[in-house]
Amino acid sequence: MYQEPIFLKPVFQERIWGGDKLQTLFGYAIPNELTGEAWVISAHKNGPSMILNGPLQGQNLAQAWQEHPSLFGKEMTDGDFPLLVKILDANDNLSVQVHPNDAYARKVENEPYGKTECWYVLDCEPDSEIIFGHRADTQEDFKSRVDAGEWTDLLKSVPVKKGDFFYVPSGTIHAIGKGIVILEIQQSSDITYRVYDYDRKDAEGHVRGLHIQPAIEVTNYPHISQAPEKIEESMDDLVITRLVKEQYFTVYDWKLKGKVVTPLQADYLLVSIVNGTGEITIDGRSFPLKKGDNFILPAMIKSYELEGDLEIVVAHE
Repeated sequence: MYQEPIFLKPVFQERIWGGDKLQTLFGYAIPNELTGEAWVISAHKNGPSMILNGPLQGQNLAQAWQEHPSLFGKEMTDGDFPLLVKILDANDNLSVQVHPNDAYARKVENEPYGKTECWYVLDCEPDSEIIFGHRADTQEDFKSRVDAGEWTDLLKSVPVKKGDFFYVPSGTIHAIGKGIVILEIQQSSDITYRVYDYDRKDAEGHVRGLHIQPAIEVTNYPHISQAPEKIEESMDDLVITRLVKEQYFTVYDWKLKGKVVTPLQADYLLVSIVNGTGEITIDGRSFPLKKGDNFILPAMIKSYELEGDLEIVVAHE
């Protein structure tokens, strides 16, 4: 079964801060011009990806994970699919937010995973910024500044450019800024605690709710930035940069100009084509690849050939 990539259909999520760049940059048929997220590799209950090819065409990834564990190099799968890959179009500032760790998510939200994530900046406007961290030393200091609305003094802003990478552990105060498009790889969780939202109103004219108390409880004090060491290696015409290796995921940026043959170096790989065109060949069968394609290379594939001018973001557990 599946001597081929498992191509997946994105699931689109409307957001108050969304735009149309998922269409203009990736050719996706978005539902409207407030499309903030494409869940491109997802088994989450709030938006599982549909399988587009092969024996399981028409099923979703959550079904495949539960019913066909051999695809993922397992005799049986214990719990939910662990990772979620998204592309986000921030046509406006996202809320300032924080996510819980596993223990808090299980105890308070009855959800299996907290949310540690990472961002690869695919595109951004000049002078774009993110909020990444805070200046409070203690929980009491943080709460006092939140209560006083001292957002400028409390929140840390960081300039970004295309190609930047950020590791965002659970407990990190953060917000993606206006004009930024990112690829996000995260634990398969949809728990967000909003701390500040610029007093914006939703489509019905209501001010969006905040989650101050749980946010205060899960935030890390003090904030410590963790910049993973990047490790680069070459294999024929492929340059591989390991962006992060941590508890929940390992993520690479691959840049190919030419051809490479490589073994499958994990039980399965999550693959997103973020630039260029090319093809992948497995057991003599070739599949075209283009910017915006997302797929899983399952455990049955022992080796494969990539050819073209491609930038690929690859992740595994």
